Amino acid sequence: MRLLDPTSELNPEGRIPQARPDSVFGKTIGLLDIAKPRGNIFIDRIEDLLQQKGAKTLRYSKPTFTRVAPVELTQQIAAECDLVLEALAD
Repeated sequence: MRLLDPTSELNPEGRIPQARPDSVFGKTIGLLDIAKPRGNIFIDRIEDLLQQKGAKTLRYSKPTFTRVAPVELTQQIAAECDLVLEALAD
């Protein structure tokens, strides 16, 4: 698997993706809305599908899509969730 990082790092750090879980049942999944128009509509649908599969979901929002998420927000998500989905749409 080749993982592409969309950030504008001049010297990207090598990252190894974590293994995907066998199931989302019983997992807490953070849904991060990056504040692009209509992203919430996409997240609503994803949230419904995840809950149907037995996942608990928590919603988070970035203050603006033009900047990275604040450190405090990423730390909160990491502390409260097993997995995270970051959604954008236009």
